[in-house]
Amino acid sequence: MLRFRIVLCACLTASLSAQSSDIAVQRYSEQGQRALAEGRYSEAEQAFEKLRELEPGVAEVHANLGLVYFEERKYEQALQALRQALKLKPGLPRTGTFLAISLNELGQYGDALPGLEAGFRQSADASLKRMCGLQLMRAYSNLQQDSKAVAVALELNRLYPDDPEVLYQTGKVYGNFAFLTMRKLSEVAPASVWRHQALAEASESQEAYDTAIGEYRQVLALDAHRPGIHYRIGRTLLARSRQTTSAEDAAGALTEFERELEVNPTNASAAYEIGEAHRTAGQFQDAQRFFEQALKFYPDFEEAQLGLASALMSQQMPKSALSHLQKAIRLNSADEVAWYRLSQVQRSLGNTAEAQEAFAKFQQLHQQKAMSEEAGKRFLSPDEVTRQQLDSNAPLM
Repeated sequence: MLRFRIVLCACLTASLSAQSSDIAVQRYSEQGQRALAEGRYSEAEQAFEKLRELEPGVAEVHANLGLVYFEERKYEQALQALRQALKLKPGLPRTGTFLAISLNELGQYGDALPGLEAGFRQSADASLKRMCGLQLMRAYSNLQQDSKAVAVALELNRLYPDDPEVLYQTGKVYGNFAFLTMRKLSEVAPASVWRHQALAEASESQEAYDTAIGEYRQVLALDAHRPGIHYRIGRTLLARSRQTTSAEDAAGALTEFERELEVNPTNASAAYEIGEAHRTAGQFQDAQRFFEQALKFYPDFEEAQLGLASALMSQQMPKSALSHLQKAIRLNSADEVAWYRLSQVQRSLGNTAEAQEAFAKFQQLHQQKAMSEEAGKRFLSPDEVTRQQLDSNAPLM
């Protein structure tokens, strides 16, 4: 915005210098430009209103006054001033863009679209382009042109990937589009597999586990061999078992994972969950077999690499475990579990220096994690697989 102010003020100076030598004009011009540049809008408004009375035919005076009104959120007055500026000088830089934004702020979305589209697609000023993009998303959404709003959101995310406001506003657009799409699904195919699966996934994400399981069962009633559904039921049962400490749910989850592999033997997540169940039960050879099955189809599966390493370590096979831990760390060097288990393996192999180095890295990551959790900075969505955890008897420091 500052660059726009400077441009207008420079144009104003040139215009007034060419048209007037009046001392009052020069005084109000200097006062208005200085107040506008410093963000003192009330003073700028007074100066430019006086200047408008003295020089009603200078487009830049109206443009600057329109910008002041815009900054003060006086959009009706901004419209009048900006329109007059363009009437006097149609090619005045960026005035049309702020006119379009003012129209949008007043809810005149259809009238605002041409100017916003031009500003977003043609402006070389990154801040002005960003402003037009945000306004354009809003206009499209209010005009129920949702696919166009999503297209602008995608472009904004590409141009401004770390901008908090852009992330927030585009997230709202995506969420709204997802809601509308799911609502249409319920209208056109209320009894379909897809509708039941959508309801199941939504319920699972909200921890409404009974409802989720019921909807997943409806999916299987319509398509008994549908891939991924037994796995989702298993994950839901597992989540419910952690809330209720139900051994029945935990056993039911294992059964569902096994059924998933009957439907789809390549489901690495199901194989991993079965392996993890065997590992925690102390059945290390069975755990090894299923972890290896998971890695056969998904070699970059970090949790499976860690699980397999743990199963091998429990069978006194540290040399075999080493490569899996090294792979897990290459995949995710910030995983404290990987570094802790690596320190154990290196110690078993007699590599004292390497063991100390790995344990020091584990301590650093563990401390960072504890501080992050205490500060409330960790926001995790439900895990897609059971995460590997530190052993309960692991020395932390």
